[in-house]
Amino acid sequence: MRKKYLEIGKIVATQGLGGEFRVQYYCDSADVICSFDRLFMGKDKTEYEVEKARPHKTLAVLKLAGIDSVEQAKTVVGKMLYIDRDDTELPEGVHFIQDIIGLEVRDADSGRVYGKVADIYQHGAADVYSLKTPEGKELMFPAIPEVLLETNIDEGYLVIRPLEGLFDGE
Repeated sequence: MRKKYLEIGKIVATQGLGGEFRVQYYCDSADVICSFDRLFMGKDKTEYEVEKARPHKTLAVLKLAGIDSVEQAKTVVGKMLYIDRDDTELPEGVHFIQDIIGLEVRDADSGRVYGKVADIYQHGAADVYSLKTPEGKELMFPAIPEVLLETNIDEGYLVIRPLEGLFDGE
């Protein structure tokens, strides 16, 4: 099931005296989080209008409507920020990591179920998917077209064809 609200970052510190704060973003870049006009905060997903947003080193600095002092900003440090899925549109074949985590991983040829996607590492030329087998083992595979053949978010599975020797010794 697709979540309506997706984690996009965590508030980690205040910035200055005017209610700004620093955000460790969970998206591709600070520019992505800075592009939204509204964000949602905390477990109750309270909606806030974004007044100002800018990249800052490895973080984003945000100013949300209604948070106007360093004292108010201190009260939100540690809270999660979310976007509404409806506020963004992904290109065909691109998926949110949060939608992929937990998907069942199936073999294209045998139908064997290897386990479920546990994590995704974004390094280098291709993402690397980590899956947990029912026995608790970790297996990894590159998310390249030769290996990852199908991603079906709605039905909850991935179809892969492991490269020769990839899962040897599992």
